[in-house]
Amino acid sequence: MTSKLHLSLTLLLLLVFNLTQSQEKKAFYLYTQEGEKISYDSMLDSLSKTNVVLFGEFHNNPISHWLQFEVVSDLKTSKTNLAIGAEMFETDTQAVLNLYLKDSLTEPKFKKEARVWSNYSTDYRPLVELAKRDSIPYIATNIPRPYATRVYKNGGFSALDSLPKNELKWIAPLPIPFDINLSSYQNMLDMMGGHGGEDLVKAQAIKDATMAHFILENLKPNQVFVHLNGSYHSNSFEGIYWYLKTYRENLNILTLTTVEQKNVHQLKEEHKGLANFIIVVDENMTKTY
Repeated sequence: MTSKLHLSLTLLLLLVFNLTQSQEKKAFYLYTQEGEKISYDSMLDSLSKTNVVLFGEFHNNPISHWLQFEVVSDLKTSKTNLAIGAEMFETDTQAVLNLYLKDSLTEPKFKKEARVWSNYSTDYRPLVELAKRDSIPYIATNIPRPYATRVYKNGGFSALDSLPKNELKWIAPLPIPFDINLSSYQNMLDMMGGHGGEDLVKAQAIKDATMAHFILENLKPNQVFVHLNGSYHSNSFEGIYWYLKTYRENLNILTLTTVEQKNVHQLKEEHKGLANFIIVVDENMTKTY
């Protein structure tokens, strides 16, 4: 009788355990580029030992932004010497950004003069405020938008040759290296169905090159530079990554990217190899805009 009772209790506990497991909901999982699950702490340990972290986000994905904040906060807690850079700020706004970080500019004026993105308050403000509080350098890395538009609409890189010297300081030194055969650039051409042509790709390349240039210009010895950018700018170890390696071959770089899947429990084959670490987010996750 006792053995039957023990058996019944064991079966009941197994049933409860299985039900609990099946009802557990996870918003995201972390994977290596090979598709193996990895813990946050293991990833963080690797990030703390590199030179540059390219954190590829979906601009409207709250998990991307939350993890960016957590990674920087935890690296700071571990005494890592940090700098932050971001696609979301254009290089000609660095002086404004510096004034705000020194508490010498009101937030409304900063937001106007820095031309912050429409989702700044929800998605990027927390890290700017962290940098302000903890005196972490925050670097504007992206090319001013009018110059990228000029490349696209006015004949490629040569459209920048006539810029005044004081404006050339806001972009990567010309001429920039350029390889249109990179898969990410070829995919752009395919996605556009031929519309925009090579100059559209060159507009993307001048952004990638400029971001890489300003990362390197501001990277200090024994520092980890965490850069926030749209995932396409660093996926498949191209874009910004390619330019960083072209400019400084021996630089240690780790990349993260964000993908969305219906099933977060296994990385899709198509997403393997996109980055060193892949954040798989439930595709039903709420968007920030």
